[in-house]
Amino acid sequence: MKFLLTVLLFAFVSADADNARLLAAKNILNEILVEGRDLTVQYNIFNVGGSAAREVSLTDASFPESDFEVIQGSLEVNWNRLAPGSNVSHAVILRPTKSGYFNFTSAEISYLASEEASERQIGYTSGPGEGGIMHHRDYDRKFSPHVIDWAAFAVMTLPSLGIPFLLWFSSKSKYDKPRASKKHN
Repeated sequence: MKFLLTVLLFAFVSADADNARLLAAKNILNEILVEGRDLTVQYNIFNVGGSAAREVSLTDASFPESDFEVIQGSLEVNWNRLAPGSNVSHAVILRPTKSGYFNFTSAEISYLASEEASERQIGYTSGPGEGGIMHHRDYDRKFSPHVIDWAAFAVMTLPSLGIPFLLWFSSKSKYDKPRASKKHN
């Protein structure tokens, strides 16, 4: 009985190994997400199956037009074939128009698993999860070099340090005048 079950399981796995199987990942490449600044999203698709995937389609509907502006790339991409053991990458540059927390969900992938297949396989990429998009003013307050602030600080501290130094220097120079030396015979 165990032998028969093992043979059936092996036959099922080997028949399925001939089909294409796609693994897909969606990654947000930016460490800090800021309103009004570019946001790069990368999609990686790997074919780990035994045959080529045909009519591969990637669709990401998780970035609404009211919250994100597409700068470069497309959120809907198609490939004719993806050979077994190969991979493909696609990147999209978006610009968030609003700040706040946003749930980055997965994109949808559909494909034909073999040359003879007529039914489309549907899968999903990994979802990066929830991320916070900072307001532009908060980002500048936290990460800007604050050159004007430091210059104002230097101008304000200059009198409190400069006036005592000038008083000390004038009194020091008054008492440090060299004396005329007398010659002894």
